[in-house]
Amino acid sequence: MLRLLSPFAAAPWPTASRLPTLCAWLLAPWLALACGASSLSQQATAATLIHADRLIDGTGQGPRAGATLVIDGGKIVEIVPGKRAPAAGDTVIALPGATVLPGLMDMHTHLQSQHSKDSYTERFFMDQAEYALRSTQYAKATLLAGFTTVRDLGDNGVNSIALRKAIQNRWIVGPRIFTAGKSLATTGGHADPSNSLRGDFRRDPGPVEGVVNGPDDARKAVRQRYKDGADLIKLTATGGVLSLAASGQNPQFTAEELAAVVETARDYGMTVAVHAHGNEGIRRAILAGVDSIEHGTFLTDETIALMKERGVWWVPTNMAGEWVAQKAAEPGYFPEIVRPKAAEIGPLMKITFRKAYRAGVKIAFGTDSGVSPHGENAHEFELMVEGGMPPLEAILTATRNAAELLKISDRLGTLEAGKLADVIAVEGDPLADITAMRRVVFVMKDGEVFKQPGSKP
Repeated sequence: MLRLLSPFAAAPWPTASRLPTLCAWLLAPWLALACGASSLSQQATAATLIHADRLIDGTGQGPRAGATLVIDGGKIVEIVPGKRAPAAGDTVIALPGATVLPGLMDMHTHLQSQHSKDSYTERFFMDQAEYALRSTQYAKATLLAGFTTVRDLGDNGVNSIALRKAIQNRWIVGPRIFTAGKSLATTGGHADPSNSLRGDFRRDPGPVEGVVNGPDDARKAVRQRYKDGADLIKLTATGGVLSLAASGQNPQFTAEELAAVVETARDYGMTVAVHAHGNEGIRRAILAGVDSIEHGTFLTDETIALMKERGVWWVPTNMAGEWVAQKAAEPGYFPEIVRPKAAEIGPLMKITFRKAYRAGVKIAFGTDSGVSPHGENAHEFELMVEGGMPPLEAILTATRNAAELLKISDRLGTLEAGKLADVIAVEGDPLADITAMRRVVFVMKDGEVFKQPGSKP
């Protein structure tokens, strides 16, 4: 067999002097494989080094001057003082003059849409494919603004779930999405999709479409969201500012319906986020055991104390209040039934924010973007600071606090060894000038760079 396979087949059995040559020939394929494996191993250990002049790690500690983040395999391997020199094959990202932070998180977005004068009529002229395709530009704008993770709190039921999948599969660029799918409402409530429809357009939606009446409907609606692939539940416990209804604060779920939603959501491992402006709807939701209150415009001192007692998170969405109040001043922008509600809400949200922050309510960052334009999310930091919150605390609401609300603190929210490499950088020092949070120059998600100094959007 050896004579047939070897190059020495025509010669006598190899002598001792020829054995090294024969061995080398026989071992060549194995040596090549070994060398290839060694080369791959070297490539696999090549790291990305981020040289940070100033680092805010999201843990609550003050900024660090001069540090290197070592990124490998989509995770932070370690953070060391100074500027570590690269090893062979390493990539260095230098961010002189910038502040490096964890990827930001917005706990209240609506990536399917962006409000305009046409918002009340476009559903008659757009199909689902158009909604889905349009949402991709909003997702990209959000990521490039430094928000690597968002909660999407309500769409038509399918688009944010499809968008999440498209981003996960790297078909498009966007933030990590935790979505509620279709919000839950009661008949005629803020998220009832048949509101204001007349004639041939009038419908009678039920739990599958997210409209519930009674505890049994509520349980079925939660199970349908789970079936659809939602990550959490969003319900509208009170009226809304932008819905075509007179009241923006009346309670719209009974205590029994709220309890059924929360109990069923817990069975399926889902948290519950609650749109609520009016105090009575907020109070009922807190007593039912929900995880977060969104907006909370008319919170009373007693209900603030109840939130603290129950450990319920608050997502203020100051931007939405400011934006709708500004638009209410434009004649003809809103329908007349919406305009007085919008004019009232902005100033009240600012008052409530100052009061609830001073009282010590747990606050997570949220903007309601989709009401205001996507990609401008960082303006919320400015409004929080204007409301009395120190810049570092405001940043923590969009990093550590948001991760706690999402229950993903083991993976995200801070820059620490072992966590996913979601890293951003902003020009200058946001602790000295909070508007720096708008000037994002670097974005990394899961170890992949999506924006860096000098790159085009």
